[in-house]
Amino acid sequence: MPVKRIIVACGSGVATSNVAAEKLRNLLRERGIQAEVRAVDMKSLESEARLADLLVSITPYASRDNELPIPVLSGIPLLTGVGVGPLIDKIAEMTK
Repeated sequence: MPVKRIIVACGSGVATSNVAAEKLRNLLRERGIQAEVRAVDMKSLESEARLADLLVSITPYASRDNELPIPVLSGIPLLTGVGVGPLIDKIAEMTK
């Protein structure tokens, strides 16, 4: 089975998305889920989305973009800790 590609996007792709991506990598690893997780910025989102299976967005902009070819989930729980369990459950289901 191919490894799923997950992109985590924020405005600049530098700080917030990297923190969220690292947390996501660790949580998926704890569950034994293999996935490639990359932090990206919003400017490169359209091109990155063509190569990914799932977008975890830290900003609301990506969530409103209906033209992306992949599912979009809110990544806010990765930053706040509130609702992180259900988010990881949903990602686990989507990466099967």
